[in-house]
Amino acid sequence: MDYRDTMMDAGMALPVLHADAQLAVVDKPAGVMAHDSKLAGGETDFVADRLRAQFGRPIFLIHRLDRATSGCLLVAFDRDTASALGKVFMSREVEKDYLAVCRGWPEPDFVVDHPLDGGPGKPEKKTAVTRFMRLATGELPVPSAGFETSRYALLRCQPETGRFRQIRRNLKHAFHHLIGDTSHGEGRHNRQFRMRGVHRMLLHASRLSFLHPATGERIEAVAPLDAEFRKAFALFGWEEDLR
Repeated sequence: MDYRDTMMDAGMALPVLHADAQLAVVDKPAGVMAHDSKLAGGETDFVADRLRAQFGRPIFLIHRLDRATSGCLLVAFDRDTASALGKVFMSREVEKDYLAVCRGWPEPDFVVDHPLDGGPGKPEKKTAVTRFMRLATGELPVPSAGFETSRYALLRCQPETGRFRQIRRNLKHAFHHLIGDTSHGEGRHNRQFRMRGVHRMLLHASRLSFLHPATGERIEAVAPLDAEFRKAFALFGWEEDLR
């Protein structure tokens, strides 16, 4: 059994993609919130709490991933490193790659530049820019919108800003809704994947690259796909090295 495939068990340690004295990159599982918030809704299992127990030291989250998103999550072990990494993120010197499966066949390369609010209680809209590259296409034998099949695509997503649910909402704006997204996606397409054994939102933080604030070394972390995401790849015969 793939170790990552058992990660949802309460108390299980998260896979570590990189770790040193100042920071770590871990592989966050889908379905677990990064930290406690107003959106928690009674949840008691949080990535931040798991990591405090796992590393036995304070944890400072440098960025956030949605509950349903998996993949690379960067944390610092002290306030000075957290502050330095925060500045690195603000300067856009960080390379963040996500994998997403969307409805339709978009252009090979496209950019969505559409202002977004900050989520509940934050109505002010700010610039939200994401670059997309189409990596592969596929079809399911299900009629859709007058066509004999339903079309889907695998995308590499590179957000240039960090707004609330940015990739998900940018894809909705482009009419290429993210598969498995129950808030911003399309129910009929989500159902087709659930019927085929894919029950998660298909958004994965696959790669994170940044300069270490203490050493200047380029750190690159790559998170593998979990079993549910691999099922989606298998539906269309996509190779995992497409990413």
